[in-house]
Amino acid sequence: MPHRILIVEDEPSIAELIAINLSHSGFTVDRALQAEEAMRMIRVHRPDLLILDWMMPGKSGVQFTKDLRASPELQNIPILMLTAKGAEADKIQGLDSGADDYVTKPFSPKELIARVKALLRR
Repeated sequence: MPHRILIVEDEPSIAELIAINLSHSGFTVDRALQAEEAMRMIRVHRPDLLILDWMMPGKSGVQFTKDLRASPELQNIPILMLTAKGAEADKIQGLDSGADDYVTKPFSPKELIARVKALLRR
């Protein structure tokens, strides 16, 4: 059974690029535009991994990560933060919030897939 990945990204073109590459690599892909929609989706079909943008309308990716890590039933879902925020302080904040990996935009789809596979091996 393929791993289920939830992409939480408010830019449709970026979400589509990620989804196409993940699908071609054999993953099942779901998409949400913001954290609140993602939480509803997680409750219905728990993903094996989240790819999460930091800057979204409503709740930020950092706050959403903290919320997931505070939830006993959801705290172990791997989170890869994918964001345009590339300063060292931003990377540290993202990882300290509970993200398992941090990738900055622009990104290589091949590297992103490799990082997803590495997180799923854990």
